Amino acid sequence: MYTLGLSAYYHDSAAALLKDGDIVAAAQEERFSRKKHDARFPLNAVDYCLAEAGITLAQVDQVAFYDKPFLKFERLLETYHAFAPRGFKSFRMAMPLWLREKLFQKDLLAKELKKLEPGVNWLDRLLFSEHHLSHAASAFFPSPFDEALVLTMDGVGEWTTTSAAIGRGNSLEIFKEIHFPHSLGLLYSAFTYYLGFKVNSGEYKVMGLAPYGEPKYAQTILDHLVDLKPDGSYRLDQSYFDYCTGLTMTNAKFAALFGAPPRKPDDPLTQREMDLAASVQAVTEEAVLRMTRALREETGLENLCLAGGVALNCVANGKVLRDGQFKHVWVQPAAGDAGGALGAALAAHHLYRDQPRTPRSGQDSMRGSYLGPQFAQADVEARLTVAGARFSVLPDADLIERTASLLASENVVGWFQGRMEFGPRALGGRSILGDPRSPKMQSVLNLKIKYRESFRPFAPSVLREHVAEWFELDQDSPYMLMVADVARRHRLDAAGADKGLFGIEKLKVPRSAIPAVTHVDYSARIQTVHADTNPRYHALISSFYDKTGCPVLINTSFNVRGEPIVCTPEDAFRCLMGTEMDALVIGNCVLMKADQDSNLRLDYKNAFELD
Repeated sequence: MYTLGLSAYYHDSAAALLKDGDIVAAAQEERFSRKKHDARFPLNAVDYCLAEAGITLAQVDQVAFYDKPFLKFERLLETYHAFAPRGFKSFRMAMPLWLREKLFQKDLLAKELKKLEPGVNWLDRLLFSEHHLSHAASAFFPSPFDEALVLTMDGVGEWTTTSAAIGRGNSLEIFKEIHFPHSLGLLYSAFTYYLGFKVNSGEYKVMGLAPYGEPKYAQTILDHLVDLKPDGSYRLDQSYFDYCTGLTMTNAKFAALFGAPPRKPDDPLTQREMDLAASVQAVTEEAVLRMTRALREETGLENLCLAGGVALNCVANGKVLRDGQFKHVWVQPAAGDAGGALGAALAAHHLYRDQPRTPRSGQDSMRGSYLGPQFAQADVEARLTVAGARFSVLPDADLIERTASLLASENVVGWFQGRMEFGPRALGGRSILGDPRSPKMQSVLNLKIKYRESFRPFAPSVLREHVAEWFELDQDSPYMLMVADVARRHRLDAAGADKGLFGIEKLKVPRSAIPAVTHVDYSARIQTVHADTNPRYHALISSFYDKTGCPVLINTSFNVRGEPIVCTPEDAFRCLMGTEMDALVIGNCVLMKADQDSNLRLDYKNAFELD
């Protein structure tokens, strides 16, 4: 039985395909279309999933969509009615689109599927899952647990913004919800907007900026914006926000509370912005911790699964893990809306069709999240040749040795191997790598490769067998969704060195033996690398370890600011030629930037919009 899951028409559209409940393939549309957060019907992602399985669309037994448009429309109407006459301008702008497209999404989806396979009555094969049920299914069903508490938190689905469920075997039942307009995700997005970043993509920046500040405004947030209860339930005072009916996230009353209008994207970042970021991060962490503690006490369950956009807040995840309420915490790597496609498919298979779930033995079923396209060596060579690339081809052992030597000599290397990752993190399939021991590598990567703000930290990839030696963590973190501190024995005392330095300047002071992946608060967003899920990446880090005594590499996504992560060898070659990257390794091909035709150079610095 084949089940196709889809998410689309909001942001981060995606497709995922199951065969008898096993995940065959999953990918975001943006990777193929090269349009960041592409929300259109995931035509290319669907084509890829079908090709990976070797089937036609007609062989798909059911197609599951990740939310219910009618419920979302109901929320829209009831919200505008509740706030009328406020918001008429927003209502007037939203209605034509809803009446033309979104209200008739079932017909729209059937038409799109009919274009691909005209001979099927797709209305009979279409199923719709509720948004938070899709998130919960994406978190529990692929998890390594037979039984778990499942917590989902995001901006908003149809009505739900936070849900708690219990998963057992092939069952999943939501037993608590918080509804719109009260939303932890929208609170965080409101500060994302107020700090001058893009909503639905800039939340990472707020999290990265927080360690430079002090949570001076946390009590102000709790006194005025959020009524946070001891059990983690909450209500937001809507008089400070404009997202229900307006065209912005916050309003004049919000600005008056914090003493200034929203920061413009090009304005300099000051200590005030850093303190605001630290404050909303602290409040978010407190809310999540209260919630998880109360739910642990109520259910008695020892395993926790997380999904929804708030579950991408890896700092909060790390604190939940260290809080010790749960023996194990597992986060869906595609925790945002793209993962809803996978969740919808899993919900259709296990809940609608009542199909059994294979008992777990401590291993998840995400295949390391390497669920996207891969390219055979002959195909890579042919594509690079057509693109005009100059490359050498090395056998496996020599390739690993050569790449490790390049990294140990402080070269920045694009690493394109195996299947592309599903979700927002690069995990050693489509990554840019560097030497974490280099004090200059963090700024080089930000300013010369990624073309993004200099305050944004980079993540370490560490051999799983060595993680406890280098970080205050001794658990799997394969999806880069847990933050922990660098181990004390590897830290350097920066107290005197950064005295008098302001904000981002503090990042220039080495704080550990791996300064390029150590944030100003000694934290790091850790990816543990496992030989069974990514043997080639594991071999590379092992070779680097043999040369340097350091089992860690910098791992950042293979793209520049505002660009989707690369999908094809051609995407990777263009990125090499548009940045100051030193080398590119695709399959068994090694490309040195210095050897390339200078006429093929590109300027990626201004090629994409700010993210």
